[in-house]
Amino acid sequence: MNNRFVPHFWRTGIYQLVKICMKKTIVTAVLALGLACAVQAKDIVDTAVAAGSFKTLAAALGAAGLVDTLKGAGPFTVFAPTDEAFAKIPKADLDALLKDKAKLTSVLTYHVVAGKVMAADVKAGKVKTVQGSELTVTTSYGVKVDMSKVIKTDIVADNGVIHVIDTVLMPK
Repeated sequence: MNNRFVPHFWRTGIYQLVKICMKKTIVTAVLALGLACAVQAKDIVDTAVAAGSFKTLAAALGAAGLVDTLKGAGPFTVFAPTDEAFAKIPKADLDALLKDKAKLTSVLTYHVVAGKVMAADVKAGKVKTVQGSELTVTTSYGVKVDMSKVIKTDIVADNGVIHVIDTVLMPK
């Protein structure tokens, strides 16, 4: 073998192959890191706000002073009424509720259960809320919480889960 051929082959063949592989590895690592940062989980409040259909709920949580609580460690299961669910409440009644912090807090915490309960884990029966009262969960003909239909499940947040409901729940 000619000694001059080996260094030339090294520079043009294997060296180039190693160089290309290293570039691909670096690019892959950078993309993976960027993707990991982009998929970073959000808390219950940020997840609800990002969904776009919980503007009234977000405003109510702010008015009741519950934002920091639901940004906390949890875990929480939130039965979140949509803006359409809040629209079912007569405007005068909704305005009065939003101005009465104690009643608003009671209503909103009635939508929250301690722990992370995924749809697959839901069983019919009574469930104690953070407010202190119990919700009645039924599973025949779809899942209902009290008389509110669960219309979307398992919106995962880093401190719990959101299940979307079509009616605002009122404590008994």
